[in-house]
Amino acid sequence: MGSAAELAAAALMILGFPALMLAALVPSVPAFAAAAAVTYLADHYLHRKSSYLVNRLSKVRAGLSIRFLIRQLLLILLLARLGFADDLIYYGAIACFIAFYGLQAPHGALVTLIRNRRRMPVATRNVDLASRIRIPDAPPRKLLHRSAEKMLHIDLAAVAGILASAATESAGFGFLGIGFTIGLGTSYVVALVPYVRGRKIPPKADAVLAAVDDWLAEYRPETVLYFSGSKDSAYQVNMWLETMEQLDSKPLIILRERVILNNLAPTTVPVICVPGGVHLMNLDLSNVRVALYAANVGKNIHLLRVPTMKHVFIGHGDSDKLASVNPYSKVYDEVWTAGRAGRDRYAIADVGVRDDDIVEVGRPQLAPIQGWNGVPEGTRGGAADGRCPTVLYAPTWEGWDGNPGNTSIVLAGENIVKKLVQADPPVRVLYKPHPFTGTVSAEAKAAHQRIVALVERAGAERATDSRFQVDAAAQAAAKAELARIEARLAELSGKGNGKGGNGKGDEAEATRDGLVDVARHEEIARLRAEWNTAYWRSFGSHEHRVISGAEPRLYDCFNVSDAMVSDISSVVSDFIASGKPYAVTDSAELGVEEFKRQNTAVRAATILSNSAAELGGLLAAVRDPASDSLAEDRKDLKRYLLGPDEPTSIEQFNTAVANLAIKAETRNVGQESRLAAGAAEAEPATVPAQRVAAAGDDVTA
Repeated sequence: MGSAAELAAAALMILGFPALMLAALVPSVPAFAAAAAVTYLADHYLHRKSSYLVNRLSKVRAGLSIRFLIRQLLLILLLARLGFADDLIYYGAIACFIAFYGLQAPHGALVTLIRNRRRMPVATRNVDLASRIRIPDAPPRKLLHRSAEKMLHIDLAAVAGILASAATESAGFGFLGIGFTIGLGTSYVVALVPYVRGRKIPPKADAVLAAVDDWLAEYRPETVLYFSGSKDSAYQVNMWLETMEQLDSKPLIILRERVILNNLAPTTVPVICVPGGVHLMNLDLSNVRVALYAANVGKNIHLLRVPTMKHVFIGHGDSDKLASVNPYSKVYDEVWTAGRAGRDRYAIADVGVRDDDIVEVGRPQLAPIQGWNGVPEGTRGGAADGRCPTVLYAPTWEGWDGNPGNTSIVLAGENIVKKLVQADPPVRVLYKPHPFTGTVSAEAKAAHQRIVALVERAGAERATDSRFQVDAAAQAAAKAELARIEARLAELSGKGNGKGGNGKGDEAEATRDGLVDVARHEEIARLRAEWNTAYWRSFGSHEHRVISGAEPRLYDCFNVSDAMVSDISSVVSDFIASGKPYAVTDSAELGVEEFKRQNTAVRAATILSNSAAELGGLLAAVRDPASDSLAEDRKDLKRYLLGPDEPTSIEQFNTAVANLAIKAETRNVGQESRLAAGAAEAEPATVPAQRVAAAGDDVTA
């Protein structure tokens, strides 16, 4: 249900309809009115919350329209049981509900037609189409937002009026309500009519596609990031946005699903969403030389068929998972990996990807992760000796398959956190769970809640510990700074990128108005960095903390931590970029050697059993670099997984793009030369024939 309130509302709605029938049969006007009010309110609440239940009721023929119809039929039954079957109000009620349902068809047809006509064949962001085609404003939001629900609720006036007539035996109330319902329903339909014709609708598909081609010819994109996937996979393209913004060549992002466009993070890069395969294949992409693919999906074929560009699989993260050695990767001209480890994975998997086609480019996304030179003396604050290291516990979630090796949170989480909060000398604990934790396993959810309680209890105890001192004035100033920054961010977010940027417009308006304000975009980035700094200053560097939500980000937690405990996931691979000590839990109890054999990323980690008895080794490495026996192993593993630090990853990436663009251009020039040579060879065969004809010889024999 999503929450206890939704569960209660669903129960009330389900029980309300039998109560309506009982009240109609008794008959009792007050009871019927009370049950009707409950069903109206519960239905409205569940729709506003987009509850799973109401979305599924239509699958069992109990959808929204049916529920309203049943309530109206039961009202007719109530009138009959009250003895109004021969009264005018009875026939008026029947005529009203028949007419009201007669209005549903044109209303639904108009809403559907408006939405279809305003759906663009190509939706864009940061592309100036407004100067090329006319895109009118969307209809007022109040007309189309939750339109079916609004239309059906217009019957409330008739239902209330008829119940008032039944209670007072005066037909006036009923006919007043009936008139209001029919009049308002008719007005709703009439108000929609202007938006299905004339200048109220966007241009047809051919005009829009021509405008996009015109823009492409002017912009001349050189490197494309292509992506297709489900709404939950938007993070796979979002992780590449900053890299695309830093390209030396002209970037373009091509998406295939509207839901991905809606979930795309803010960017300054031009974005084109082309749902139709035919439309994509007809776009003028003749200037593109390099196409980058973040996922292996079937729709990639629509761009892979273009021979004038080189195609590269860049993926969405290096790991030891099978997805990192997908045989599909054979279709690309090149496969780019972070470091040598990716190359070796393909060699070991033997799936047909040639070693010559693999290029190591590092991981540009890891640039924000800062390196580590040990815990600074006297700067971490709080403890009497000036040293209070921070350890981040960032477990992954339980997954769908129930594998005990997926997460440490169930079998080891409490043991890990208990040992960390009880450590002596003390450490500060940051607990940042995966956002999906507990969504599948009730056991994982319960363990998570116990860990949260454990961290909060330890934090309360530390607040009374005389060894830790707090600079109240500095914290108050930081909190005031946080409030100022959040207010400004809220103001900037409210402005949006035109109507399309703040979600108030439809797809056509978003395409027209979705031009990024670069200055605003840069200010938001600066403010987020300032927010992060102020956040960590707003509480003591010795204070334990549970960190949930999107902010602060995981990489921000990396940067304020001196060590991390986690599970097998991309979190570990990313943390390795910091060079800091880390531990990984062998929750499935494979044993240290087998665990390291199966998972490259743990070869320089402290391996924990579910008892977490080995945590002492990690803490010793944090407190005293001389005790850090895995330091050199971490350096070697970092180089193996992520490539060298110099040149920077973005420099390596840009070099790879430039080199591949040269290969594409060389291929294209070669093709043009061969075509020209073929035309030249064919020319002598035609010229003599023309000369013979000109000489008057008989060439018809």
